[in-house]
Amino acid sequence: MRRTWWGSLVLLLVFSLVLGACSGGGGSNTATTTTGNEEANKTETKGESATPPAESAPEGVIEAADMSLNPPAAVNRTDILIVGMTDPKGVFNPLFRETTYDAYVCYVLFDSFIEVAADGTYANSLAEKVDVSEDGLKYTYHLKPGVTFSDGKPMTVKDYYFTLKMLLDASYDGQLDPMSYNIVGAKEYHEGKAKEISGVKIIDDHTVEVSITEFSALTPVELGNISILPEHYYGPSYTQGKLDGVKALNAKPLGSGQYKLTKYSPGQEVAFEANENYFRGAPKVKNVIFKTTTETTNLPMLQQGETDMDEGVSVTEDNVEALKEMGFVDINLLPNNGYGYIAFNHKLKKFQDVKVRQALVYGLNRKEIVAGIYGPYADVINIPESTVSWAYTNENIETYDFDLEKAKKMLDEAGWKVGSDGLREKDGEKFKINFSATADNPVVDALLPIMTQNYKELGIEIVAETLDFNAIMDKANTGDFDMFFAAWSLTPDPDNTVYITNGAQNDFGYSNAKVDELMAKGKKTLDIEERKKIYKEMYQEMNKDVPAILLYQRKNMLAVNGRVEGFDFSPYKYFSYSLYQVQMQ
Repeated sequence: MRRTWWGSLVLLLVFSLVLGACSGGGGSNTATTTTGNEEANKTETKGESATPPAESAPEGVIEAADMSLNPPAAVNRTDILIVGMTDPKGVFNPLFRETTYDAYVCYVLFDSFIEVAADGTYANSLAEKVDVSEDGLKYTYHLKPGVTFSDGKPMTVKDYYFTLKMLLDASYDGQLDPMSYNIVGAKEYHEGKAKEISGVKIIDDHTVEVSITEFSALTPVELGNISILPEHYYGPSYTQGKLDGVKALNAKPLGSGQYKLTKYSPGQEVAFEANENYFRGAPKVKNVIFKTTTETTNLPMLQQGETDMDEGVSVTEDNVEALKEMGFVDINLLPNNGYGYIAFNHKLKKFQDVKVRQALVYGLNRKEIVAGIYGPYADVINIPESTVSWAYTNENIETYDFDLEKAKKMLDEAGWKVGSDGLREKDGEKFKINFSATADNPVVDALLPIMTQNYKELGIEIVAETLDFNAIMDKANTGDFDMFFAAWSLTPDPDNTVYITNGAQNDFGYSNAKVDELMAKGKKTLDIEERKKIYKEMYQEMNKDVPAILLYQRKNMLAVNGRVEGFDFSPYKYFSYSLYQVQMQ
């Protein structure tokens, strides 16, 4: 007996985090990093429950007041939509992409059987329907008829199977965790003992059956949300045990998505042309450009009509007022499903002592930093979860209010004593922190002076370097850092590998056996109320253990020229999912 899932997969929210660093916005079975001025909302109080700051700052759309002020450069551009955003890293393959900005590109170019909806549930995309066996161990995906890739060649479920093979290959080193999907025969294929995945059965060109050994709360999302890559394009570059040839095509992607990539100029732009073969119909706007902007250029470029939208304008009181004064911009304010943080390198001995990590939180005036950047549009957080998540909790959570004396005492207890030069030392090592952060970032501009002064009073020296976002991510990937600032963009489900021992996204070297146990238990539990209890316990443990210095969750702000209509975005759904339905007046 089978039950058929039509449309929304209502019971299941998203898989993990999407690693992205925060620079102003936005997050798949991963976490996505953004540049560093991201996130949504929580208020910090001592000994009280944190309350989402809905009363302190507006949400929704502040509509353009006077479209007659729209600059001629924008009005006269009728067939090109220009979106300002942080420079992507150029990894335009959904199996390997690391940052939110590469994710934006991938969501334009590739499709999957299911996709996230604005409310955080999932709906069928390429799938006509999905059949699930009564025991939850067999999934049958029915591909919609007539789907083609952007080069006109037809898609079949063999392309899905080919994508699974690459994910399960021994040489796969992306940030997904495909071995945890529990596909029958995955282990044998991964180890090179089999040439095929025995649990995947091709029934016909439009029907594929996937058998698993164990069901989890995320199974439908993990199996159904895999972006499908064309075998005829990537296949010649792939041999079992070797994915280098596929990676060589990262900047020359081919998918079935809304648009096809026509040009990539690192540091400048990514250009797209409408995919006339798109299964939902050709996009209404013929050309789209993702143009690289920064905190110093995004507002002027909107003002002059050089861009039609920017996802990276920091949500500050000054910026909101500046956008209102332009008159022709719709300001979209919504809770951001993500958070800003400072990472510790847990492989360094000084950060392996929880008292040191706690002291570094108590000794940093996070409230002053966050208020100075975002005003009423963000709040200090104390668990690595968004207030928009069903898994969020503020019960029995320490708020780590700024307390220099307490921080000093904890460092003393940890054996870090103040020397004659005013710096703390232990076992002959001076307490010095090499801190990496993104350049031209208002968060960093506010953070660094306060951090430097606060930690100087603790007897700790900060040696700071500012780099571009992608350079920071390279440091994270190689472990070449003491501490760095970035942000996570999250998907709706709390499951992730960021804080799991040896997790695919764990660049920090953090390890906590209890967190590992609870994360695994939460994933395997199907009842949502039971999952809430499990994650509450996990977040309480992480709150005590301090895997990172958690800074803020902020509101997200998307500034869109009033002549552009049709975007469908939310805390869970990126703007790039809905480009095909956008129109320009």
